[in-house]
Amino acid sequence: MSRIDDLRDKYIRFISVPWPTDIAPDQRVIFCVYDPVDELKMRRQYSRFDLETRNVGHEWIAYDFTDSFSRWMLQLDYAEEYFEDPSALNECLGDFSKKLVSDFKAFIDTRQEDMSSTVVALTGIGSLFGFQTINGLVSQLAPMISGRLLVFFPGAYENNNYRLLDGYDGWNYRSVPITATF
Repeated sequence: MSRIDDLRDKYIRFISVPWPTDIAPDQRVIFCVYDPVDELKMRRQYSRFDLETRNVGHEWIAYDFTDSFSRWMLQLDYAEEYFEDPSALNECLGDFSKKLVSDFKAFIDTRQEDMSSTVVALTGIGSLFGFQTINGLVSQLAPMISGRLLVFFPGAYENNNYRLLDGYDGWNYRSVPITATF
């Protein structure tokens, strides 16, 4: 069995257990942590996570961040200047963060159904590396979800810390980590 199969099996075992309703938003967050080298393999498996989630009685919706930065850059008046001097981009990354949150909120607000039994899966998180902290983003998105927020996370979880793309020291978060190894 592959690492991704192991990860999916552990996710399904976790998601199958009845969900408590009286927990804080950050405790409703699930990180499926996998090796960054498995990113393309994982992307091919999203539909299986979707199917298995529905098979245990929950709804599934996915939100992809992969193209968020490029779509945001296209809207900037000074995009060409930022390509010439990327360090100048640091001044407006706060606007990018706000755009990520507002786009996600608009996506969630279009849902008319009760989402208390829905898994909202976040994909393409690795594309935000260097532009947006994932802990900051998840902290803003989690309160918008009454069900579970699933983050497909290419990185590592060690000693109660998450590290995106193994690129730098991570952060401690009260979410539920699911990895292929434990």
